[in-house]
Amino acid sequence: MNRALAALVAAALAQIPGLPTEISSIRHNSGESVTPYFEGWIRNTDGTVDMLFGYFNRNYVQEFPIPAGPNNFVEAPSASAGQAPSIDRGQPTYFVPRRQRYVYRVRVPADFGKREVVWSITANGHTERAYGSLIPAEEITERVVTTSGNYDPGLNDPNKPPSISIAPVTSATAGKPVTLTALVTDDGLPKPRRPPAPVDPKAATAGFGGQINAADNRPQGLTVTWLQYSGPAKVAFSHIGTLRVENGQAVTTATFAAPGVYKLIAAAADAGRLSTKTEVVLSVRP
Repeated sequence: MNRALAALVAAALAQIPGLPTEISSIRHNSGESVTPYFEGWIRNTDGTVDMLFGYFNRNYVQEFPIPAGPNNFVEAPSASAGQAPSIDRGQPTYFVPRRQRYVYRVRVPADFGKREVVWSITANGHTERAYGSLIPAEEITERVVTTSGNYDPGLNDPNKPPSISIAPVTSATAGKPVTLTALVTDDGLPKPRRPPAPVDPKAATAGFGGQINAADNRPQGLTVTWLQYSGPAKVAFSHIGTLRVENGQAVTTATFAAPGVYKLIAAAADAGRLSTKTEVVLSVRP
């Protein structure tokens, strides 16, 4: 159901007494927009400022490349020349489904003032824009980024984010799996929570309606996640979701659908949800 039809149905239902006037959310596998988001800005020690962006691919299934160009460009005014559109400022050019936070930075000079950085994305015929400016209320810290916006425990928190590097990849060929090995070290803080002891369902329901949780989603150790940042076609990873780090490594494979240059982002997170990102750029042969 498209938006116009949904609006007509809602208006018709509103005229019928006793019926709800709101239509429940509809999941769209494809056909929806990609919305860039301004996440906030960070002041650097040299006076420059990093403006951070993410995006929300509103589709649940559709993912696609949008090369730097008229459908994906950044306008970042310089200190002297005024508004100057920049077709390619290193922004993401491949968009996976749903919300991806803090994936892109634009560095601006110390005298940026009240100007704006504007990121425009056109997908499926819809154009969306994000406007980044140095509003005091939107100043954040690196600690906020390392927690993906979850919390800022302050500078006195002893927990430090893990470090991550990617073992060199000697070659990559389209259509053939490539092994990606993330090497992760951490300070061991916080201590991973132990998984809960198994519960006997019969014992749990012997009283008045005891509830049993089907799964425990609490952080239990180091994990690694992968994100495709750019590339001409889809990268299929052999795993879904997060990878557990075992013996300092998290290993997966990636299959590239077409030849070209790809950028992948790997993020290592500890049990306290502090994370560190690193990137790997691969030239994939036919």
